[in-house]
Amino acid sequence: MFLAPFKNIFGAGTDTTFTTLEWAISELLRNPRTMKELQQEARKIGRGRSMIPEDDIDKMPYLKAVLKETLRLHAPAPLLLPRESTKDVKLLGYDIPSGTQVMINAWAIARDPSIWEDPEEFSPERFLNTPTDYRGLHFELIPFGAGRRGCPGTSFAIAIGEFALANLVYKFEFTSADEDSLDMTERDGMTVKRKYPIHVIATPCE
Repeated sequence: MFLAPFKNIFGAGTDTTFTTLEWAISELLRNPRTMKELQQEARKIGRGRSMIPEDDIDKMPYLKAVLKETLRLHAPAPLLLPRESTKDVKLLGYDIPSGTQVMINAWAIARDPSIWEDPEEFSPERFLNTPTDYRGLHFELIPFGAGRRGCPGTSFAIAIGEFALANLVYKFEFTSADEDSLDMTERDGMTVKRKYPIHVIATPCE
């Protein structure tokens, strides 16, 4: 029983992170122009060094846009943790009594055509020159939830995701090993993973 909270912390902090990276690489393979744009930014910042240090990640706006777009389309936990209303509320004509369990569908919100232009398209450019962020202040993008019950690991997840993705595209050229690996069908679960494994050939950059 004592170990259960620690297992939850490590599970939540690893499973969601590598799932997001897997989706990011998948989308980049499906969008070669985006992959090239991100690699050019990484190589400009890397300047031939062995790796891009964490301090330089803030100089990579396109990287941040790519990760935001990945989280928009592929939130690791599409149904946020359940909430419970603490008082009677009338919302959009619906009466929600106190004690009602509420499930937030972050996946549907992030693909809502009334909010997003071409919502099914992977387009990091939509996040350039805009303040929209995933830290719970913009409710159209809430892969980590919002408010006091938002994910406590948001900053950690973003720092690790940006650092890992920046150095992967900086050090390697990626190609798909077979067309089937670009099938973006999702698999149900607590975290939404790819239904079919991604097969990638990673070639070190010269």
